[in-house]
Amino acid sequence: MSQGSRSNRVADQIRSELGDLLTREVHDPGIGFVTITRVHVSPDLQQARVFYTSLGDERAQQESRRALERATSFLRRQIGSRLRLRRVPTLTFVVDQSIAGQDRIEQLLKELHASDANPDLDDDKP
Repeated sequence: MSQGSRSNRVADQIRSELGDLLTREVHDPGIGFVTITRVHVSPDLQQARVFYTSLGDERAQQESRRALERATSFLRRQIGSRLRLRRVPTLTFVVDQSIAGQDRIEQLLKELHASDANPDLDDDKP
């Protein structure tokens, strides 16, 4: 068994529990529409980086970040009581930028396909 498999299992459990806690237990309206996309746990199981996305404009996303920071100690205690770990990892919430990158790539691909479908739009033709 590789060392990474335990941290991956713990990360999956933490992601699942956080999703459940955010939808059912945390009653802070500032959190808004937050989705936990992935969790990365260090090999020693002491640190957990929680990647999330948030719907809304920049102001709503900032409020979600602040609300998650306020709820961090509550979430850590709840994970400690739900999972059987000797030590509960320290939670650090990080905005997942990969979704925005994927959207940008999709937009560029659509533009390429649109220009291929309409050769009349090419500027280099006389």
